[in-house]
Amino acid sequence: MTAPDPAAQAPAVPSVPSSPAAPALWPTVDALWAWLDGHRAHGERETLLLRLLKLSEEVGEAAQAVIGATGQNPRKGTTHTWQDVESELCDVVITALVALRTLTPDAEEVFGRHLARVRDRSLGTGTGTGTGAAHGDGVPPRTP
Repeated sequence: MTAPDPAAQAPAVPSVPSSPAAPALWPTVDALWAWLDGHRAHGERETLLLRLLKLSEEVGEAAQAVIGATGQNPRKGTTHTWQDVESELCDVVITALVALRTLTPDAEEVFGRHLARVRDRSLGTGTGTGTGAAHGDGVPPRTP
């Protein structure tokens, strides 16, 4: 990856269809990616690494919310709700999808293909061929 030209204009943020329930997933991921990319202070490589580190931060916040919801810290007691855990898990998913979009402009297709492989292998709905290690996803194959 090469460092972007600082004189280059930030990418346009695509419009996202609005819905009271939930915005469309991939247009929203693209819009968030474009917004973040328009404000990045580092080159492409560093940006990708920082977005992957951000994912670790979000996972930590989800873990903290679970600890808080179950009152596992006797000094603090119950500090979070299960709704807080839900919110933190959503942040993990959003951050992961934006990181994937940072890695490839074909994030929707890459994710869709991978999800289909995991579905086929785990639920036996297709022609999945075997081990989770073959795809590097850590998901074990479904055993009959």
